[in-house]
Amino acid sequence: MTDAHRTTTPDGIVQGSDEQHDDAAGYYVDGEPIADTKAPGGPLAERWSTRQFDAKIVNPANRRKVSAIIVGTGLAGASAAATMGEAGYVVKSFCYQDSPRRAHSIAAQGGINAAKNYKGDGDSVHRLFYDTIKGGDYRSRESNVYRLAEVSVNIIDQCVAQGVPFAREYGGLLDNRSFGGVQVSRTFYARGQTGQQLLLGAYQALERQIAAGTVHCYTRHEMLELIVVDGRARGIIARDLVSGEIETHLADVVVLASGGYGNVFYLSTNAMNSNVTASWRAHRKGALMANPCYTQIHPTCIPVTGTHQSKLTLMSESLRNDGRIWVPKKKADCDKDPRDIPEEDRDYYLERIYPAFGNLVPRDIASRQAKNVCDEGRGVGPEVEGVRRGVYLDFADAMERLGRPAIEAKYGNLFDMYARITGEDPYQVPMRIYPAVHYVMGGLWVDYDLQSTIPGLFVTGEANFSDHGANRLGASALMQGLADGYFVLPNTIRDYLSASPFEKIAEDHPAVVEAQQAVRERVDKFLSTNGTRSVDSYHRELGNIMWEYCGMERTADGLRKAIDLIRTLRQDFHRNVRVLGSGENINQSLEKAGRVADFFELGELMCIDALNRRESCGGHFRGESQTEDGEALRHDDQYAYVAAWAWPGQGEDGESLPPVLHKEHLNYEFTEMKQRSYK
Repeated sequence: MTDAHRTTTPDGIVQGSDEQHDDAAGYYVDGEPIADTKAPGGPLAERWSTRQFDAKIVNPANRRKVSAIIVGTGLAGASAAATMGEAGYVVKSFCYQDSPRRAHSIAAQGGINAAKNYKGDGDSVHRLFYDTIKGGDYRSRESNVYRLAEVSVNIIDQCVAQGVPFAREYGGLLDNRSFGGVQVSRTFYARGQTGQQLLLGAYQALERQIAAGTVHCYTRHEMLELIVVDGRARGIIARDLVSGEIETHLADVVVLASGGYGNVFYLSTNAMNSNVTASWRAHRKGALMANPCYTQIHPTCIPVTGTHQSKLTLMSESLRNDGRIWVPKKKADCDKDPRDIPEEDRDYYLERIYPAFGNLVPRDIASRQAKNVCDEGRGVGPEVEGVRRGVYLDFADAMERLGRPAIEAKYGNLFDMYARITGEDPYQVPMRIYPAVHYVMGGLWVDYDLQSTIPGLFVTGEANFSDHGANRLGASALMQGLADGYFVLPNTIRDYLSASPFEKIAEDHPAVVEAQQAVRERVDKFLSTNGTRSVDSYHRELGNIMWEYCGMERTADGLRKAIDLIRTLRQDFHRNVRVLGSGENINQSLEKAGRVADFFELGELMCIDALNRRESCGGHFRGESQTEDGEALRHDDQYAYVAAWAWPGQGEDGESLPPVLHKEHLNYEFTEMKQRSYK
């Protein structure tokens, strides 16, 4: 390795080794280091208050002259639009759904974390901070994670004031339950409908501002390009999904709250229309994409039943509070009715391997162990392509201990959903579950203010990378989305907006015309290719590649093979895809074509990122880096950094050049980096 491949941190740690860079040699180019310059120094508990005070403000009269575009109306986007509208800014809110309340946040089930310590079981802001840092396998920033834990206590008060019907104890106090990776009860919930109830709270706050005229909502619109003028984000190009009209929308600042990119795997728990296009268009304009290989595989999903499926269904992690996970000890018992398998012939493998946490180990660990027992031939349920991919989630003990009515009160709607989908009664027969793609920890790189590397482009919620490291703890997605939208972004974006008034941009500005033209050319290209294969067939094939080689376990050979397969398939897609219809009306095939084209480029970068990181941490498990007993093995001396990738542009042949890797060193001042153990 050349010295150019080595960097030395301020505290003397040498990053880089021959083994580290040999894997991805030739696939990327080294760039300059990057740093978050917005986070204050000093004690963790004082940093957020320090930043709020230091951030400049915009007086109320001037706010009416400042405009913002917010893309996405999930928890992060709806709460941000409502809060900024309430503050007096002029806000345009965009979503591709027919109503803001149909954003994918509505599908979240189990709960939202907050360090309230209502159970008196030892919880605190610092413990939530520590659990999140540890759960993320020491690959997130201390400053961001502590702020998230600190703000969490305010979120619950805000939502209760909005009327969110959290579950309550007998005495009327808000109830809590436990989620994976922690030993306290800090998760607030509304049965199995927490995301829906929280989104309705944010939605009503948003609708209040729409009625007041501070927010204008554009439904059935999809962002297809970011407008960058003189290096600053100044608007978007969007397509009206009903009329097909390509529209230009300009503003002083742009906020992306467009969710995650799990659908690159085709099968995931995400809504079928969830995509990466808003973030990827920004990435191609200069926003760095951070840690794209960090994908969360959720352990508690309804297993795949065949090739006919287009998405998967999540069963809330909250079920692991009372359900026990097991498989038969003997392969010969996998065909039996689970009720006929005696207790001594059952392997409660999570309780056996991780006695301290049992069934509530973090998601990445529970997922890998489910894969391991199925790979051993002890999976249950029907065979799909010759393999049984399922484990039991059994509530028999809980119903004997608590009674069926108590289980119905806690999980009734989840049990009903499972019964409707599978045709099986989980009160009588154990549920069958298996891991599935659920969430992504990677996303656009942002600083402490949530601003990307493009000035004036802010990114919130799952669309950014900032808080979860290599693995997200359960019930923390809703926490981050609302923290960003209600409390963080409104306090940091004002520092940028304090420089207003900004120069007015006309629609005939060269940068705007260029963005318009790029969108029209892209649409015309899809419509005119006139090939023989459907968009869905390409998406499914890409998803199979990603799941096989960049899923729960990655190896150098597999990742290199995946990159070659993706490149070949992408070339065929652009030559041979068939998009029916026109661009002048509703055309879902055209919508999918643009999204899948971006998934191809993202998928390749995910594989390169995974190939470059020859360690196992959280949702990224490299087969070459594991302990003797099969646990994830990190290499902090080499990889304690955020991998922030720059779009390199295209060569003369139209093919993408190697991406550029910028590293942000992670410096742990208040936490000791340890090998994770939940045993």
